[in-house]
Amino acid sequence: MSAAATYLDAILEDHRDQAAADHRPIEDLVRSARAMDPARGFGAALRAATGLGVISEVKRRSPSKGALALDLDPAALAERYEAGGATCLSVLTDERWFGGSAADLVAARAAVGLPVLRKDFTVGPHDVCDARLMGADCVLLIAAALDDTELASLHDLAVEIGIDALVEVHDEAEVDRALAVGATLIGVNQRDLVTFEVDTERAVRVAPCIPDDVVRVAESGIRGPADAARLADAGYHAVLVGESLVTSGDPAEAVAALRSAG
Repeated sequence: MSAAATYLDAILEDHRDQAAADHRPIEDLVRSARAMDPARGFGAALRAATGLGVISEVKRRSPSKGALALDLDPAALAERYEAGGATCLSVLTDERWFGGSAADLVAARAAVGLPVLRKDFTVGPHDVCDARLMGADCVLLIAAALDDTELASLHDLAVEIGIDALVEVHDEAEVDRALAVGATLIGVNQRDLVTFEVDTERAVRVAPCIPDDVVRVAESGIRGPADAARLADAGYHAVLVGESLVTSGDPAEAVAALRSAG
């Protein structure tokens, strides 16, 4: 795939096409989302974590790496993560590109008491409401995928329906955009969404731009305790880890090692 038409372009085109075909009245979805039981408090769990928090991901495959754990049992994996001391869960719900589903999120959340992030490409208000309706406690907003108006309106909607929003950034300019919409959770993704290459220096470079009162999450390229310790030293409250956990022989032990490293 060329740099001019990369994974992000294709994924966003797919999701925006789905959004354009979704004619459900948004008012009904907002009403239903607001009527849900209170969320578990994703950001609150990260703030309360002792040491480095770990957001453990339920991830079957990726566009760049292919199959990781296609036959995983989301409930069983969530239980192993919780046993290892995971602070929160992240569950991929994109079907075409990552092999995930809403059913994965429902099953994982029902198996544990941890707050859950819906990891997906959120492009419109229906996506935010659907995250809440499937039981998610946090929704992902990728700054690179949204313009300023979209980012602000989707963040406001998440607050309105009672869930947290993790705003994902890749550089200092995107940190400024996240702060402008009132983000209290900022994730620095070390994976370039144009090339899908990982820059393990990115999170360390960007950390000083994030205010102390904002929860900092480092994402992608975290292969083990040494990486986790380095990110904790850089000021991160948590790491979001998928690939190295789902491919480990013992997910509980792998999570525990990351927690102890921080």
